[in-house]
Amino acid sequence: MSRHPRPDVEIFQAASSDYTELMSISEGIYRGVDPLPFKYHEWLADPQRKMFLAKFEEQVVGFMSFLLVDNGTTAVAEGLRVAPWIRGCGIAKALQKFCLDNLRSYHPKTTRIRFTGSNETPPTIRRCQQVHSKSVISVQIPYDQMEEKIKLLEQRLESVGERRPVVALGPSEVLHLFKEPSLPTEGLLPNGLLIQSWVPLSTHRSNLELLLRRGVAWFYSQPLDSRSECAIQFSTSDSLYTHQEPSEPYPVPLLHSSSLPSPSTLSCGFLSLGTPPFPVPLGDGIHRFDIDLFGTDPISAQTHVLHQLIEMQRVLPSGANVVCYLFAEKILSPELTQFFQGLEPFYEVTEQQVFEREV
Repeated sequence: MSRHPRPDVEIFQAASSDYTELMSISEGIYRGVDPLPFKYHEWLADPQRKMFLAKFEEQVVGFMSFLLVDNGTTAVAEGLRVAPWIRGCGIAKALQKFCLDNLRSYHPKTTRIRFTGSNETPPTIRRCQQVHSKSVISVQIPYDQMEEKIKLLEQRLESVGERRPVVALGPSEVLHLFKEPSLPTEGLLPNGLLIQSWVPLSTHRSNLELLLRRGVAWFYSQPLDSRSECAIQFSTSDSLYTHQEPSEPYPVPLLHSSSLPSPSTLSCGFLSLGTPPFPVPLGDGIHRFDIDLFGTDPISAQTHVLHQLIEMQRVLPSGANVVCYLFAEKILSPELTQFFQGLEPFYEVTEQQVFEREV
């Protein structure tokens, strides 16, 4: 427990028994696609995560957590929220100060904290700097229109020129992709950040293993010129996902990594991550699905989106509607917005911002 400049607010470590009360102050957050209701108990069980509640007059009025990443040298803040009736009273600042104090006292190895915001939610942590930003596009896809919308996207890709083959990466291949410490990643990962959903990570092995445990789907494309120095050699042959054959062929064959050519840097190509769909409070049977794109080639971006949607459809519970969030470099926004014409837009957040500050 800790006290802050506001003397009637106290901060406690979150517990399983706090779930219902915390959810009562979270209604409507992120337009009903808040991940916390689904992830709360999973987060509690994670030894690398700390979760804190702010209480006023014995009522929960705020929440914040941080996750230790980069082998413990960085914390990522997540889930900040304040009860609607007490916003503007310093609760968020108290939680942020408490988390920073906790890091300094109990995690001296941690030297910086990262967090994300949007064009709607400017940062509230002081002395931070923006290190990257991406465009956000979100659409709704009803279950009974899923096949129709995927076929629409397939047809749009039929008219484009040569496309890079797409490969689904297994765990060993993911680790191999970022194996060399000196590997130049700027072409794919500006500032070296692998942003999965709203979580900014480095390519440290511990972070890759974290994403693998979460069941993230990894797709990669080599450069069109397989002899280019931008291609990657894969030395393993395991594949994370076994794809069922669709009723019609994929617009681009989904290859196994063993069929790819073999030079060795990561300054080109295209990478995408698909977060397993999860239920959200928006309504019964509604799931959220996030696609993170890394690279700047518009044709590859559209191809990866299509493959990620096909993979998502394969694992989606029967009858589930989907809200899909797409995160991409800003240069891709016009082409991807046009690619999604005919799908219903969901949410007006258009920019993902990543911030960082020293602890």
